[in-house]
Amino acid sequence: MTQETQSKLSLIRDQRGLTTVEYIILLGLVAVFGITAWTQFGGTLSDEVDAGETRMNQIVPRGE
Repeated sequence: MTQETQSKLSLIRDQRGLTTVEYIILLGLVAVFGITAWTQFGGTLSDEVDAGETRMNQIVPRGE
């Protein structure tokens, strides 16, 4: 085998960077899922948090 062929085979067999690529793909999927969830439930979640804050303020008024 020539040196060039051996170098190409070495690059094909080297999987050290594979984990990094997998993590980048996973991060992208998590970001897409998070954006989708926020878009679908963001308004509802915000309304629920505001309602909870209002109830808490009725029980324990601020500043007291």
